[in-house]
Amino acid sequence: MGVIEQQPIDYALHPRVNSNDPVPPRPRPDKPAHIIRSDGEAIAIAQRLAAEFAPGAALRDREGLLPLAEIDAYSQSGLWGINVPKAHGGPGVSYRTLARVIAILAAADPSIAQITQNHLAINGHIDLDGTEEQKKEFFGWVLSGLRFGNAFSELNSKNVAAFETRVVDEGDHVMLKGEKFYTTGALLAHIIPVVAVDENGKGFLVFTDRDAPGITVTNNWSSFGQRTTASGSVKIENVRVPKNRVLPVAAFDRPTIAGPVSQIIQAAIDGGIARGAIDDAIAFIKTQSRPWIDSGKETAGEDPFTIAAIGDLKIKLHAAEALLDIAGEAIDVGLANPTEETIAQATVKTAEAKVLTTEIAILATNKLFELAGTRSTLAQHNLDRHWRNARAHTLHDPVRWKFFHVGNFYLNGLNPPRHPWS
Repeated sequence: MGVIEQQPIDYALHPRVNSNDPVPPRPRPDKPAHIIRSDGEAIAIAQRLAAEFAPGAALRDREGLLPLAEIDAYSQSGLWGINVPKAHGGPGVSYRTLARVIAILAAADPSIAQITQNHLAINGHIDLDGTEEQKKEFFGWVLSGLRFGNAFSELNSKNVAAFETRVVDEGDHVMLKGEKFYTTGALLAHIIPVVAVDENGKGFLVFTDRDAPGITVTNNWSSFGQRTTASGSVKIENVRVPKNRVLPVAAFDRPTIAGPVSQIIQAAIDGGIARGAIDDAIAFIKTQSRPWIDSGKETAGEDPFTIAAIGDLKIKLHAAEALLDIAGEAIDVGLANPTEETIAQATVKTAEAKVLTTEIAILATNKLFELAGTRSTLAQHNLDRHWRNARAHTLHDPVRWKFFHVGNFYLNGLNPPRHPWS
């Protein structure tokens, strides 16, 4: 858990974004990850790492540099195991705390925060759907410092829940074949859980080694936002996997926290983006912006309209963060007592938080330039990364459907659907 030293960048050796060149697997850690013991320790470690990650965030985004040292420090810190249950050696922190951890890190570098998203969601799926033997093995990987990536979504399928990747039972092992996109975290992972369906359309999570023969991860993520998440593609060509690494996707067949957990992490990332943008706006206004001529003020920070606008942003941010806390608490209730009622409440509260974090992320990253002035658009500051990150990441799950499901719940008593995007 040492401090990351900022070394001169060797562009010839450092992987960069939007490349069709395969990137070799990352080495596995040579020592176990730290085991976090409390919610308070998780928050403290997140704050320390955020302070280390923030100074290089603009450069990584501008140059398209993958956060290799940062991700190694992050997973070794123990934060990738915070939702491993206490019964399996983990800290089992509250989901309220988990959301705060992600928001703290996202304020520093939202790409780094997003790389964790699928790993933490998979931890939850292991707890919900794994056998006791699988929990012991898979959680053991996590606590040792291994990272899960993901190979879920497919670029050309009819919708996000349509999967063409196939898993075929061949006795003591299964065979996988397909191609995935939006594979956030896979490039820098040690193990890649692949979502695949059998001949009956039943879904499974198949835990493949990142360096397994037939797995090719390509860093061809070309979005203008969240540039250094390495969310490119995974090609799966007749990959053999032991059958004990196959986990049924059954958490959505019954009331569980699987959907809200996935969603609260996304909402926390957006909340963190908003906080980071507001912090940078305030710093720029106080140190570099000029007062408008009609204000009669000596500094930009004395402009009454700017003062009021910052107040509005802070109020909206705090409201979004308060809803994140409420959603986390509802998820904790649902984890302890999963019923139709508690899971519906957790899903709705998380959807409400997702609406507000989306709105403040877009508003704050846009207002930054209006309040800071034209000089804030100069390339040397790279402040546009906040807007690009917010605009790209908030597309993850359409907020227009959050309004619908929340309204349907309160008006017509209809529970929201159970899936990873609700």
